[in-house]
Amino acid sequence: MEVTRLEFAGEDGVTLVADAYGDPGHPPVILAHGGGQTRHSWGGTAATLAEQGWYAVAYDHRGHGESSWSEDSLYDLAHFALDMACLARTFDTPPAVVGASLGGMAAMLGAGEIEAGLFSAIVLVDVTPNLNQAGVEKIFQFMSSHMHTGFASLEEVADAIATYTGRPRKDDLSGLRKNLREREGRYYWHWDPKFFSPRLNGSFNPDRLVDAAKRIELPVLLVRGRESDVVTETEVQQFMEMIPHAQYIDVDKARHMVAGDRNDIFTEAVVGFLKGIQTEVA
Repeated sequence: MEVTRLEFAGEDGVTLVADAYGDPGHPPVILAHGGGQTRHSWGGTAATLAEQGWYAVAYDHRGHGESSWSEDSLYDLAHFALDMACLARTFDTPPAVVGASLGGMAAMLGAGEIEAGLFSAIVLVDVTPNLNQAGVEKIFQFMSSHMHTGFASLEEVADAIATYTGRPRKDDLSGLRKNLREREGRYYWHWDPKFFSPRLNGSFNPDRLVDAAKRIELPVLLVRGRESDVVTETEVQQFMEMIPHAQYIDVDKARHMVAGDRNDIFTEAVVGFLKGIQTEVA
C-alpha cells in the first residue's frame, strides 16, 4: 500500500511528522502512539483501516520519531493534547482517534477539556485516567534504563525489547532502525530524553483526566490487553463508571502493547467499532 509522508504544524511551533494511508476523501482516523514509540507501531492497523474505507493518519508525537523536539521541553500532557487538536482541525470532518497509552490520554483531554466536537469517536488502547502504578513503573524503568547510555548494537536493542514485551526476539532487525537514532556508533531511542521530566514532577494529573473523561459524550471503545499490568480490571471498572456508555473488550494473550501483541484481533475490534458507529449515523 502506498504511504504518504506528511508534516503538520503542532502547538507552539513543533512540527509533527505523519504517515497517511488511503484516500484523503474517506473518513479520517488519527492513530496516536504511546510514549517512547513512533508512528511505525501502527503500520498494520493503518493499512487495514485504509483498505476498509478510512483515511488513516499515524503521527509521531512531539519529541518522538521524526517530529521535532520542543525547544522549551514542553512535554506535559496538555501539549500532546493540543498537538492532536491541531492535527484534528486539518480535516474537513472530525476524525476518530485510536490512542495508545500517551496517545489515549491526549485524546481524552482533547475531547473532554479542549473541545467537545474535536473528534467523532475514541478508541483507548490499554489506557484509562487511573493506571496501575506498578505497571507504569515497569514502563518507566524500561524506558529510562538505556536512555543516556544507548545500545552497542541492534542485537542489544532486540534483546531488551524481547525481555520487556515477552515476545520472541525477531531475526530481522532492520525494522528497529525506525525507532532508533544512531550517534557515535551507538543506538538510542528515538525520543527526547527530556520527555521524562514532566512525568517525574507530576504533570500527568489523573484527576484532570478523570474530569475530562466524565465530560466525554462521543462513542468510546476501551481495548485492554488481558495480561496488562497497567490497566487492570480495577481500572476498567472505574473507567466504566466515568463513561457508562463506553464499550469495552479485552484481548487474550496481550499485554500493554496490545496492537503489537495481537494486531489481527486488535485491528478487527477497531474496524468493527468504527463500522458500528457509521451504521448508527446512517
